[in-house]
Amino acid sequence: MRDYVIVTDGTADLTQEMIEKLGIISIPMDFEVEGKTYVHYPDARELSAHDFYDMLRQGSKSVTSLINAETFLTVFEPLVKEGKDVLYIAFSSALSGTYNSSLIAKEELEEKYSDANIKCIDSRCASVGEGLLVYTAAGLKNEGYTIEELYAWLEKNTLQLCHWFTVDDLFHLKRGGRVSALSAGIGTALNIKPVLHVDNEGRLIPMEKVRGRKKSIQALFEHMEAAVTNAEDQVIFIGHGDAAEDAEYLAELVKEKFPVKDIIINYIGPVIGTHSGPGTIALFFFGSGR
Repeated sequence: MRDYVIVTDGTADLTQEMIEKLGIISIPMDFEVEGKTYVHYPDARELSAHDFYDMLRQGSKSVTSLINAETFLTVFEPLVKEGKDVLYIAFSSALSGTYNSSLIAKEELEEKYSDANIKCIDSRCASVGEGLLVYTAAGLKNEGYTIEELYAWLEKNTLQLCHWFTVDDLFHLKRGGRVSALSAGIGTALNIKPVLHVDNEGRLIPMEKVRGRKKSIQALFEHMEAAVTNAEDQVIFIGHGDAAEDAEYLAELVKEKFPVKDIIINYIGPVIGTHSGPGTIALFFFGSGR
């Protein structure tokens, strides 16, 4: 059986330490703040998440770009030349063209190398939710799953990975076209906090509105209560947009109710944070359905 490598992208928001421990490859992604381009490396060597969110708080504008096919070729081809197969777990195709770029590279390499075996799967996940899927997949690989078995597991279970999140600043959602300018203005004045999730197509969908920050975080936990399955067997992921105390508060709510294996808290990186803004809190777990 040929060895294979799990590859993902920077939107999975896994730390450098986690990437090394899991034995995977994460492709960095570019983002731009006020005309200056940065690369979102897992070790945040060019711009820390804290500094990035401070820039947004001060009014800076950020934009993001997809990973192009040429970049995928530079990552995939050396692995193929080494005689390894590749399993790429991609950022949601509903939010980026990155997955489609990977398919272009896959087709080119499989035409060039007769023994190339590259599998690309659309995670329909975002940020630390994508990270949880990659984390789980790496664990199954270490248990002995073949690339075919793991690909089949991902196809079957990806839509069981629940994403629930809330944002603190509605105007970032407005810039992304998720709410109107009028709704953002009224919501901000009334201290309305939206609760959103990622649906089966991988899109960000507003689900409800609550008044107040604490209630919005509690609402995330309530959605977990309603949908989580086999909590005692799970590692739960929480992401935050430079709001560590709120992430810890959510983690305590989970710990008090469920005997989970562990809770991992990571920053929501600049690529996703561009669209969700400072103060975002997100909860990720496997459940009965998204």
